[in-house]
Amino acid sequence: MYWRRAAADFNRGKGRANRASLRGLVASGQLPGLLAYLDGAPVGWCSVAPRDAFPRLERARTLQRIDAEPVWSVVCFYVARAHRRQGVSVVLLEGAASFARRRGARILEGYPVDPRESDYADAFAWTGTAAAFRAAGFTEARRVSPVRPIMRRELGA
Repeated sequence: MYWRRAAADFNRGKGRANRASLRGLVASGQLPGLLAYLDGAPVGWCSVAPRDAFPRLERARTLQRIDAEPVWSVVCFYVARAHRRQGVSVVLLEGAASFARRRGARILEGYPVDPRESDYADAFAWTGTAAAFRAAGFTEARRVSPVRPIMRRELGA
């Protein structure tokens, strides 16, 4: 819910209220993201929706819109600790591209970290890594911050 709510609302709703808001999205029929399964067990999740669903992106100085094109956004991931660094994020990005394309999206964006150190803590990579986005066919579209590019993937008509 971090990207879906204003900072004050997110901070006030930490924990139970933000979880209830996410449940409300699902109950309303919206699909706020995708799950990855391995042998029938969930191992990862990513949040994907039209960029307009994430109003906090508009206020992020380094993540301003590149152009007027309507885009979908992948804004965060969770991968179970035992399955990290095994390509789950890449699989989720492929699924997000397919999901968005089926719903009419032509461009999918992400806002990963591109750390300078190879030992970057997983906890700080919740928006994904640039390497995972590149592996899923995204290219860098803009970089305002040294460690946070805007990555894009054209999805076609």
